[in-house]
Amino acid sequence: MIRFFRHYVPVSILLLVALEFALFFFASQYAARQFGPLAGPGTGTELAALLRPWLFASVMTLIISLFGLYDGEWTRGLRSLLMRVGGGFALALLVFATGAQLVPGLFAREEELLVVILISGLGVLATRLAFLQWDSAESFKKRVLVLGTGSRAAKIEEMIARGQAQGLNIVGYLPMGGTHHYVPHDRILDDSGSLLEIAQRHGIEEIVVAIRERRGGGLPIAELLECKLAGVRIIDLPSFFERQTGILPLESMNASWLIFAEGFYSGTARDVVKRAFDLTVSAVLLLITLPLMLLTALAIKLDSPGPVFYTQQRVGQFGRIFTIYKFRSMRADAERDGQPQWARVNDDRTTRVGRFIRRTRIDELPQMINVFLGQMSFVGPRPERPFFVQELSAQVPYYNARHSLKPGITGWAQVRYHYGGSVEDAIGKLQYDLYYVKNHSLFLDLMILLMTVQVMVSGKGAR
Repeated sequence: MIRFFRHYVPVSILLLVALEFALFFFASQYAARQFGPLAGPGTGTELAALLRPWLFASVMTLIISLFGLYDGEWTRGLRSLLMRVGGGFALALLVFATGAQLVPGLFAREEELLVVILISGLGVLATRLAFLQWDSAESFKKRVLVLGTGSRAAKIEEMIARGQAQGLNIVGYLPMGGTHHYVPHDRILDDSGSLLEIAQRHGIEEIVVAIRERRGGGLPIAELLECKLAGVRIIDLPSFFERQTGILPLESMNASWLIFAEGFYSGTARDVVKRAFDLTVSAVLLLITLPLMLLTALAIKLDSPGPVFYTQQRVGQFGRIFTIYKFRSMRADAERDGQPQWARVNDDRTTRVGRFIRRTRIDELPQMINVFLGQMSFVGPRPERPFFVQELSAQVPYYNARHSLKPGITGWAQVRYHYGGSVEDAIGKLQYDLYYVKNHSLFLDLMILLMTVQVMVSGKGAR
């Protein structure tokens, strides 16, 4: 993992992006040489021909990223890979064919387009298959030893089962005197000698400290220091999960870790840049989506009685209350008893149009009004209702930390976690929100926006 603008990015993904960008670039150059860089009627200038490979590589990289080919889901099987590559290149063919009609000089035409798409598609498939072989090879993985066999260490086994240990080989778990083991017994190391000797014996590159009780000799400070001086990386459990999974695990953190950890910083410059970003993006999207919002308003009006918009009080930055705007997706009497309710799976209060606009996230579009008013940001923790905030603040530690930033239309929890409809879901989402509060940057915001488009296309996480 490389920390890139505060956010952890797998080295393998960065290499994959660079390799495929180069593939697209040289495929475009090859096709242009074969069919002539200015082939076709009404083509542009020599400068346009020079820019064409860069444009093709950039647009192709963006399109295949929209189909989730730079996250972990495509590795789940050949069928998933073929569907994503097929969908991505079908969209690319449509985009470039349309571009060739509008700006011929900048886009490949006819035979040239077909050749560059074919070369790129076969190249991507070959690259991905090679990547799967390389990523599964143990010799390329970092060898990791976990110190502890308790409930905290067991979370790492759960992480492995979810496929989130990319690039790691968890060699085993070393017990530290506890009598209860929560990890599989065949994964527990029964080695003698000092911690450094055990690490050298197994070729360990990193030690994860997953011990709950560190006082009274529970943590072998001298041995850990010896390992660190010998070149073995030492990392605590919250930092390990932050790096590997993009969350801050509540059960592994304490207040002192939050206080002394790097991050949790905004600053005036960051706030100004984010505000300018919010105004620019929301203005552009309002213009683009205005026809869609008018059609949505008409559909809601025809589908069920009641207002087009739904307004509700939410808790914003520093606990300030504001009114949020959304398209109405439920019946007008959804909370006729006056008691706030969590959204449910297949909620029977949702209208026919409401189910569609929720699945595609169209119901969230009017919140750009809140962004213009400065009550929300485009990216940030989702704002919750005061009733639930009061309830969750009393039950969930560090819940109010998410209110240190402006709430967002979309967020890290929204693109990484399913739709929350219970206290347990709120705890799960909070772990992602805390990661965002700690590591937020313009780079992470752009990543979240890209992933939001994926969610809108796939309909994942909707209720």
